[in-house]
Amino acid sequence: MTVTDQESALRQAPHFQGVASSDFDLNANISLPEGRKLRDAGVLIAFQKGAAGLDLVLTKRSSRLKHHPGQIAFPGGKVDPGDRDEIAAALREAHEEVALEPGQVEVLGTLPPHETVTGFRVTPVLGLIKGDFTPVPELGEVEEVFTVPYSHVIDLTRFSVQGRRWRGQRRLYYTVPFGPYYIWGATARMLRGLAERVQP
Repeated sequence: MTVTDQESALRQAPHFQGVASSDFDLNANISLPEGRKLRDAGVLIAFQKGAAGLDLVLTKRSSRLKHHPGQIAFPGGKVDPGDRDEIAAALREAHEEVALEPGQVEVLGTLPPHETVTGFRVTPVLGLIKGDFTPVPELGEVEEVFTVPYSHVIDLTRFSVQGRRWRGQRRLYYTVPFGPYYIWGATARMLRGLAERVQP
């Protein structure tokens, strides 16, 4: 699959109809509380040109953070009062976390939102990075920035379901490990949603 083919598939992805996902997709026995209030957030699923095709930019969160320390995540965060929408929030956070200039991102669209166990409604923002990009991690939040090949994250056979105890119950979740990086939970679920839309 050429870079052109990969870019074409990504451009089509936001146009497919789909339903919202959640961290509870695989757990029919867990009921979500009625009247819960979700906070809006945006994350950037950004691809850049690599040596053998497109590569996805991901971060490893700082081990010093209170929430989700050391986990693999997209650049992004909650929508602040000054943000126009979830896209603006994702671009702002990507600039703060990895020094990606908003003007360097071609936004292709958004995917259906994802609800997290921590009470966020996360909108995945799909984008292509234009030109050269050398990430600079914001060390207070980001321990490492790395890339994963497009061919890995859109291959449905690389996703598996695993589980662990959560609030006294066994909770299942998606994973899509890559080398030393254990990509799981909301990040893996949103990637699976993308993978389902770009199958050849």
